[in-house]
Amino acid sequence: MSESVAWIAVDWGTSNLRGWTIDGQGNVLASRSSPKGMGKLAREEFPAALAELLSGVDLTGPTDVLVCGMAGARQGWLEAPYLEAPTDLRGLLKGAVHPDSGSDKLKVSILPGVCQKQGADNVMRGEETQLLGLASTLPGYSGLVCMPGTHSKWALLDGTKIEHFTTAMTGEMFEILSTHSVLRHSLGGDLDTPERAEGFGAGARDGLEHPADLLGQLFRVRASALVSGRQPAWCAGYLSGLLIGTEISANRHQIGNEPVPLIGSHVLCALYGQVLEMAGAAGRPVDATAVVLAGLKAARDAA
Repeated sequence: MSESVAWIAVDWGTSNLRGWTIDGQGNVLASRSSPKGMGKLAREEFPAALAELLSGVDLTGPTDVLVCGMAGARQGWLEAPYLEAPTDLRGLLKGAVHPDSGSDKLKVSILPGVCQKQGADNVMRGEETQLLGLASTLPGYSGLVCMPGTHSKWALLDGTKIEHFTTAMTGEMFEILSTHSVLRHSLGGDLDTPERAEGFGAGARDGLEHPADLLGQLFRVRASALVSGRQPAWCAGYLSGLLIGTEISANRHQIGNEPVPLIGSHVLCALYGQVLEMAGAAGRPVDATAVVLAGLKAARDAA
């Protein structure tokens, strides 16, 4: 990595750890990754994991390390208390906490997440930095943002201000139902087949048109395999489409005329974009790495 490192950006997720060295002009010099996510570390192991990630980086003096994500969770390195929505995300760094890095060359700041209270209880940690990054790359954007994932987020953004947000446990429900319910006997197959795509479309239509009947429609996965000869790939696609369709139906009233920015993996964003089109809307995939970096830069610059 370059000798001209001005600061270090870090995204510390549950499963993985990513870091980037940044120069004085905000350019990325190099990047590194590690499998030592928050979920694999005891609290006392965080300094060593960061040191390992940055091994060999030539630092001429004390260097700021700005961290977003799960390192600031209650079970992480040091809890960073949530900011309460509605809130201006430019104030993230003011809410940061500063754990002992174990090195006089690393000055660590962990950004907070965002919460909601008063009957709309909800939390996010990591997504707020991506939202700030989106606001900095799409100046003036006002509207809904979808962040597909294990726990999908739907946030109403007005510039750099997050007004409110919701969470859907869509990805986790798919995993639980696929591995721990009776539906597991009907699932499987290649992810990229005509049968899976057909099942996904059928499930998405049912989810969009009959979201209140989700619990009943879930059993169609099993019944279709038993009485209609549906193959495992079709059933897996149907379950995925049903859950995503139901999620999008629950948020359809918030969707305006502009395409909804989609921040997440390429595969998931493509699926959500497909169902949004079925609902008469449109999606706009956004590079997740680009916006987390932009968010970390924006948080630092705002201070």
